[in-house]
Amino acid sequence: MGSIVPFQDLNLMPSPSAAASTAAAATLPLLTPKIEPKTEPFDEPVPTHQLEPGQNTPESLLSESAPGFFSNSENTPESQPLDRDNVYSEFYRISELFRTAFAKRLRKYGDVDVLDPDSRAIVTVNHQDARLSNAVVPRTKPMKRSGELVRVTDLSAEDERYFRDVVRRTRMLYDSLRVFAVYEEEKRRGIGQGRRARGDLTASSVMKERQLWLNRDKRIVGSIPGVQIGDVFFFRMELLVVGLHGHSQAGIDYLPGSQSANGEPIATSIIVSGGYEDDEDAGDVLIYTGHGGQDKLSRQCEHQKLEGGNLAMERSMHYGIEVRVIRGFRYQGSVSSKVYVYDGLYKIHDCWFDVGKSGFGVYKYKLLRIEGQPEMGSSILRFADSLRTKPLSVRPKGYLSLDISGKKENVPVLLFNDIDGDYEPLYYEYLVRTVFPPFVFTQGSNGAGCDCVSGCTDRCFCAVKNGGEFAYDHNGYLLRGKPVIFECGAFCQCPPTCRNRVTQRGLRNRLEVFRSRETGWGVRSLDLIHAGAFICEYAGVVLTMEQAQIFSMNGDSLIYPNRFSARWGEWGDLSQVFSDYMRPSHPSIPPLDFAMDVSRMRNVACYISHSPTPNVMVQFVLYDHNNLMFPHLMLFALENIPPLRELSIDYGVADEWSGKLAICN
Repeated sequence: MGSIVPFQDLNLMPSPSAAASTAAAATLPLLTPKIEPKTEPFDEPVPTHQLEPGQNTPESLLSESAPGFFSNSENTPESQPLDRDNVYSEFYRISELFRTAFAKRLRKYGDVDVLDPDSRAIVTVNHQDARLSNAVVPRTKPMKRSGELVRVTDLSAEDERYFRDVVRRTRMLYDSLRVFAVYEEEKRRGIGQGRRARGDLTASSVMKERQLWLNRDKRIVGSIPGVQIGDVFFFRMELLVVGLHGHSQAGIDYLPGSQSANGEPIATSIIVSGGYEDDEDAGDVLIYTGHGGQDKLSRQCEHQKLEGGNLAMERSMHYGIEVRVIRGFRYQGSVSSKVYVYDGLYKIHDCWFDVGKSGFGVYKYKLLRIEGQPEMGSSILRFADSLRTKPLSVRPKGYLSLDISGKKENVPVLLFNDIDGDYEPLYYEYLVRTVFPPFVFTQGSNGAGCDCVSGCTDRCFCAVKNGGEFAYDHNGYLLRGKPVIFECGAFCQCPPTCRNRVTQRGLRNRLEVFRSRETGWGVRSLDLIHAGAFICEYAGVVLTMEQAQIFSMNGDSLIYPNRFSARWGEWGDLSQVFSDYMRPSHPSIPPLDFAMDVSRMRNVACYISHSPTPNVMVQFVLYDHNNLMFPHLMLFALENIPPLRELSIDYGVADEWSGKLAICN
């Protein structure tokens, strides 16, 4: 089976404009444009300055600019020149090829198992060795990417849950570091001063130093364990952290021939972001243009060559190796003005050399999406965007109400059911905020507040109540969870736009209550929700425990706030990064001794389902009173939640008398 590229190399031919400029070339000096690799058109260039030495504290590490270890010398190794005989030589079928190659490595090093020829795996994976350690890793020289190719297949349900949790916690740590780094940088130099703070680079560099990046010890072909189709990312560096893509700027990630067992490069993933004018994206069918031959303005100025990532794509097609496809595009409301979504696995079915729109030769690859995979995340994003503007046109059947809140919320709350005839959510009175007994506002309320006129500062009265620091950054994202958060309230002089007034502003994302075959009723968002963002309040009518005992006899639906798992401690937990990190214990809060009745009045949060690995957490907040015994239950995102993905909460322990979990559904 030989190469399928029997065409002329246009690099040996003159450029289209060469003939017309021959006379001018004799008198004018030749201008040679600088050729750039295939890069993401929306990304800012990665800084190359070095990390200053400092102490192992958040202040010293996260207040400086991001270190420049993302240089092409390490992450984008140059392709080694290969002679024509090696490039176009005959090989056995893929399974026999890799089996033989790793058998040679076994004889030389003794560290690779020889596989059964019928196995679908390239190299076996020891899942026990792949587990993420909880210990604090000291600073060492960052691990270089391995040249060992593996494919992970046939994971059990338990393994899938484990790897999903590893990825979830790694991304949570990354987002916590990123939000904190931006906050520290803006506090140091002032809001809007200088260039935009690159917390994404700082967070990734700190995690790389502590060897917290995933999948660095092996290069995975195919699906990454723990990463699901439809997962969204706001930064290129986060793709590197989880191992989904390996280059900070290049669009083709590949194993160089110098590191390959057979001396040939192999492509593993690509990013499709519209950076090349000859790309054609039809979703399941993709015409992808190779890299090279562009100047800094993304204009094709030279013929492309069959080397590096281009050769790796051709070799992956030759051996039938699938590649991961990540799509990047601008997205309104994104913290980075763009979003990357993982769309699954594609096979390269064709490769040819063609003359592009600019008149220069480019390599093109036809990729077809492998069947049987979940729907593409990019398609779901586009579908959700249509739902936000014209729901009835997109879904003519199924909507029971376009706003069950009756315009009480800032944005509509939709109700959708295309499964059965259940109309239950329409029978309840919609409650925007929790209803507290009158005595709550008189007991423990001293009427004290800040006197900040234009907005709260870091040393105001409310900051002191929160332990000397505010809980939110200037964009309203939660910096780290606390036992309780004191927001500015009615006794404060600051304006409604104060940074310490987040949850009391109400719902901001368009939510939809929907009928589910798995969970009964569930909740999903039509908007993309950022990690650390406020979602909504869990509202109900507050009852004392004496009242709750009476109501429970009637079988009413009651929620016990003290049973929610303390997931707030996970958001902003930097113990894996900083050995001296301590979980916040101030402001402290006594054990909660009340229940909430949602049997007659409730809000959208009451339909959120239970999960032991939730994407939403409960954070206690006070703002309209100072009674620590009766806080508001505010919901925040623990991770980036794509549109139309179901929201979930960990409702906690079971009832000590009935043994059942108190869930509204």
